[in-house]
Amino acid sequence: MDDLTRFDTLTFDCYGTLIDWEAGILAALRPVLAAHGVRAAAGDDDLLASHARHESRLEAGEYRPYREILRGVLEGIGADHGFTPTEAERDAFAASVGDWPAFPDTVDALRRLKARFRLVVLSNVDDDLFARTAERLGTAFDAVITAQQVGAYKPAHAHFLRAEAQLGLRKDRWLHVAQSRYHDIVPANTLGIASCLVDRRHRATPGADAARPDLVVPDLKTLAELASSEP
Repeated sequence: MDDLTRFDTLTFDCYGTLIDWEAGILAALRPVLAAHGVRAAAGDDDLLASHARHESRLEAGEYRPYREILRGVLEGIGADHGFTPTEAERDAFAASVGDWPAFPDTVDALRRLKARFRLVVLSNVDDDLFARTAERLGTAFDAVITAQQVGAYKPAHAHFLRAEAQLGLRKDRWLHVAQSRYHDIVPANTLGIASCLVDRRHRATPGADAARPDLVVPDLKTLAELASSEP
């Protein structure tokens, strides 16, 4: 894809795309693990893989709020390492979403993109958790559609269908921007929505074989620069 001028709306995954969820998760997990005597044996990649496994399992079941999903994730990670987290630890881990940092290029890139496109967030999160995250992003989004609002988690199609209906989006004018092949690129492919993969980590991820992004960038700064270079 070498022409962004045909798009008027960008929808974004948030956590992993705008927010450094890996750094946030690890910062919230490490004190809990240390309190239960789990230290060097738990490497970052293993912890993130465990988090992703438990999260996917819980999100695939009957819908429940993301706070409850995260409480269950911590319980699952605890079971993996032979301990049971306290109620206070589960609550704190769920609330930590608001503390997860934005990537260094996010705020400026969103500012630049806002000058040209409608910006919309499609996120697997609760409304109140995103409200805290929004304070870090510095952008007035044209809409925010959460799992809480649609009662489902991506890769289900509910976020995309709500955005299309609520905002009157035309698929030929819509680009979805995300880092997750499984949660975002694959459903965008299925629905006929153009997609941009933000491949910050350059690592194999679930859904890699099935995902067919129309554009791949290493970060949001690059996407903003591509958009700015268009006539």
